[in-house]
Amino acid sequence: MISAQGYAEAVRPVLDRVVDSQTEAIGQAADLIVASLRAGGVLQAFGAGHSEAFAAELVARAGGLVPTNRLSLHDLVLHGDAPRDLLADPKLERDPAVAHQLYALADPHPADVFVVASQSGINGSVVELALLVKSGGHPLIAVTSVAHTARVAPRHPSGHRLADLADVVLDNGAPYGDALLPLEGGGAVCAVSSVTTALLAQLLTAEVVRRFHQAGEVPPIYLSANVPGGDEHNLALESRYAGRLRRTA
Repeated sequence: MISAQGYAEAVRPVLDRVVDSQTEAIGQAADLIVASLRAGGVLQAFGAGHSEAFAAELVARAGGLVPTNRLSLHDLVLHGDAPRDLLADPKLERDPAVAHQLYALADPHPADVFVVASQSGINGSVVELALLVKSGGHPLIAVTSVAHTARVAPRHPSGHRLADLADVVLDNGAPYGDALLPLEGGGAVCAVSSVTTALLAQLLTAEVVRRFHQAGEVPPIYLSANVPGGDEHNLALESRYAGRLRRTA
């Protein structure tokens, strides 16, 4: 049934499957992130299209890790020299060339780790960025729909998908086409990948923090800027990474 209740009932088992099936991969990804942060690295997160929501879930939010940086196609205009109308191109994320500009703008340090999210895992910017990340010697964590990416042809000239290049793949559990509730006559409504990737982001954060605690170390975590002392706490931690964390409105 297509309703709020119908979607809630459909999404719950998907969330349960993600939790149950991705425990090992989340642990492996957390190990890569902890090793990076201990070495002075920053977590660089990227997602194009609606996968931007995953990167936003990891970066610069209350209860999250401080040494994080969000890469976005908007960076080409905000921090690069691209004209604003470039962002009006609905197929921009399919262009491999933009990945080179994003990577250059990120100016990653050798110890940085990358997390790249894409439901399909086939578009040019995502795959090209993954290739650049690996050629730079950085660990790469992919967040994608294993069911979806297996059913679509890669758009990158290399023939690779995002999942082919990653050190660890986190399956967001979304079905082919992303939407959960089928329509009579074909098609479906109500996507799920944004919900499951938000869950993965928080599961990953929890496992990173757990590893710091187990080692007797204090994890670099944001307080809410809307509680007393939050701004001071956050600025003190961010100062350790001066010039490496972009914080835009």
